[in-house]
Amino acid sequence: MKVFISSDMEGTAGVVDWSQCRRGDGDYEYYRGLLQAEVNAAIDGAVDAGATEFVVNDSHSTMQNLRPDALAGGARYLSGRHKPLYMMQGLDDSFDAIFFVSYHGSMSTQAPLSHTYNPRAIASVSLNGTVVGESGINALVALAVGVPIVLVTGDDITVAETRKISPGVHGAAVKNAVTRFAADSLHPHLACSLIREQARAAIAGLSSAAPPAIALPAALDVTYRNADLAELATWVDGVTRTGATTVTIADDDPLRVFRSFLTTVLLTRDIAE
Repeated sequence: MKVFISSDMEGTAGVVDWSQCRRGDGDYEYYRGLLQAEVNAAIDGAVDAGATEFVVNDSHSTMQNLRPDALAGGARYLSGRHKPLYMMQGLDDSFDAIFFVSYHGSMSTQAPLSHTYNPRAIASVSLNGTVVGESGINALVALAVGVPIVLVTGDDITVAETRKISPGVHGAAVKNAVTRFAADSLHPHLACSLIREQARAAIAGLSSAAPPAIALPAALDVTYRNADLAELATWVDGVTRTGATTVTIADDDPLRVFRSFLTTVLLTRDIAE
């Protein structure tokens, strides 16, 4: 049984400030260790339920936050920031399940450190009319290859947001949101216990899991922080301007929608103020 893990960092128990998850800042090394423990807890729970093979795609910032030799389960480690499928690089139809570990909520929520790919460029994203964050956008790739998302870890808002697109997902809410820069977190040991428990349950219940519930054609409606960013996004084939700061990306192929969106993110990153 093969599990794909996309690991971010903002959803880790105790993380509430950018300085805690930026390489080179004072607290980064400590919180990097907490993230590693949560990723390993997810792997250990999956092993408890019979999973045998793991690929961990480091999906935070420059995507080199974990220590390969400290990964549980003999997991392969996919790192580095230039990835065609970004947070979902490495996923294909050979996998049985997907875990989202240490994820955060969308820019429009008060989830701790909430943002949607680029907080300087993107104000909000909706998928078929439902506001989504990175978990919902990344679910397009899961749908394209037919693999269910069965676990998400992070704050309570993020778990609820993920369930809008993946209704059967098991959630490990390791902290409760207070504001974008405050949360009530579980003790790290208890957070890891909860993640392990939910990962075990997610794999044990895999026979009833289904790919994300996204109707096709899929439409992403993106609101940018200013009109220049929206204009730049239209340089990507398949992106249609719908307002001063809004565009739509729609297609029968969910992977094409995801790739087009990701290209707009990369393009707008350079001119975001």
